[in-house]
Amino acid sequence: MKRVLITGATGFVGKNLLSDLKFHGFDVQTLNLRTVNHHFDFRDTDTLIHLAGKAHDLKNISSSSEYYEINYDLTKNVYHAFLDSEVKQFIFMSSVKASADEVPGILKESDTADPKTHYGKSKRMAEEFILSQPLPEGKSFFILRPCMIHGPGNKGNLNLLYKLISKGIPYPLAAFENKRSFLNIENLCFVIHELLERNDIPSGIYNVADDEVLSTNDLIKLIAIASERSPKLWKIYPALIRFFAKLGDLLNLPLTTERLNKLTENYLVDNSKIKHALGKEFPTHAQDGIIKTIRSFQNLK
Repeated sequence: MKRVLITGATGFVGKNLLSDLKFHGFDVQTLNLRTVNHHFDFRDTDTLIHLAGKAHDLKNISSSSEYYEINYDLTKNVYHAFLDSEVKQFIFMSSVKASADEVPGILKESDTADPKTHYGKSKRMAEEFILSQPLPEGKSFFILRPCMIHGPGNKGNLNLLYKLISKGIPYPLAAFENKRSFLNIENLCFVIHELLERNDIPSGIYNVADDEVLSTNDLIKLIAIASERSPKLWKIYPALIRFFAKLGDLLNLPLTTERLNKLTENYLVDNSKIKHALGKEFPTHAQDGIIKTIRSFQNLK
């Protein structure tokens, strides 16, 4: 069984992955990069999973330098240490935002990357560094680009929607028609588990997304089902909603332009490359995963 070392194990993905790998019998250790001062000890490690990073800040209070220091500089140092070590496998958690913030069609790994935010740019810089380094024989790397991840314990926009719907408050954005990809944490853990178990998957960049795409209106209906409520969908004129979102930008209200875009944009992600490489189906359907996530919010009440 492979010996695995995880950075960033205290985050949402890290906690779930740590639990999943231990359940499957892997020898898993964690590394807090804040305590090692760039002196990395990767002895007795077969695979290094680098999750540590600066997440996208929806409140826009983080300095731009933080993204580059953590997502790029730190990743570069960790990858250098990997190349100089006896570790055979490196898995880097990037993001679809390293490729694009807006997707007019369906996002593929072959699309020209054009990130717009500091988060996306810093992740893309880390990707480019990994891709630029000669890979010693016997080593492999995997750059995973997950889309919006959901699962028990995730308290992002899905949690905000749940709080709205569970209180019987109507959803006012039903006039916006959109489709977007999501990623259940169980499917992400499944992909990583497969990468650890096998040696027939080529190094490279892989988008990771559930097979099914959902609209925000679909999410509202699923939340209502899980909450045993009837969905209340209000179709308010979109221009009026955008006006209130701009007010939210100025007054720091819950609805901001960025949050509105998150809830209503189209963002479709092609997962065929990783599915073809694995030759297996993902274990969890998006709808089932969403309902499981919502019910976890109910248990926290």
